[in-house]
Order: sequence, then C-alpha cells, then structure tokens
Amino acid sequence: MTTTLKERPAAVILTKGAEERVAHLMSKAPDDAIGVKLSTPRRGCSGLAYSVDYVTEEAKFDEKIETSGGTFYIDGASVLYLVGSTMDWVEDDFTAGFVFDNPNAKGACGCGESFMV
Repeated sequence: MTTTLKERPAAVILTKGAEERVAHLMSKAPDDAIGVKLSTPRRGCSGLAYSVDYVTEEAKFDEKIETSGGTFYIDGASVLYLVGSTMDWVEDDFTAGFVFDNPNAKGACGCGESFMV
C-alpha cells in the first residue's frame, strides 16, 4: 500500500494585494535578499508585533511560501502565533501597510502596533 502525503496549507494566506506588495518589495530589494520574511518579535504594549523584513538566507524551521511576487518566509518561531491568518496590503489617503486578520490574537493594544495570543 502506498501512502500519499496531502499538501499542508500555508500558515498564512496572502491576499492579491499582499502578493503584489511582496513583488514590489522584491523589485527594490538589496542584491543579497532571497525573499521577504514575516516574524512576530516581542515588543509593544501587548507583547508581540508583526515585522516584515528582507531575508538573505533560509533558516531551517522557517515556512517558505512561493508567491507570484517572490518568496515569502514565516519565521519558524512565529508560525504558531500566525496559523490561519490572512495578510493584506492596504493603502488609503493617510496610511499604507500590511494588515493582519489573525484568529489567534486574543487582544491588541489601542494603537494597533502589537497583539497578544
């Protein structure tokens, strides 16, 4: 009997807007950048924040998502805080930035800069 492994869905779903922003970032990336990485460093009044940065090498436990705009990584230590999240890029007259719909977040600070799980 042969066992087939079912492909696991990505921990984070990127909207079309987020994928386009990743493509834009990669078009301006430093020469040594291999992708863009999402992590959740400890900071802010609620404990964790979202951080998106260029990455120059793959880390062993990072999740790798191939998008039409380039390679997107999720920090291996952050995956548990992000599973099931949707990441979007939103622009309006006053702000522009990545916006997260995270079902694991149990609360956020008033300014929206950090969250808790």
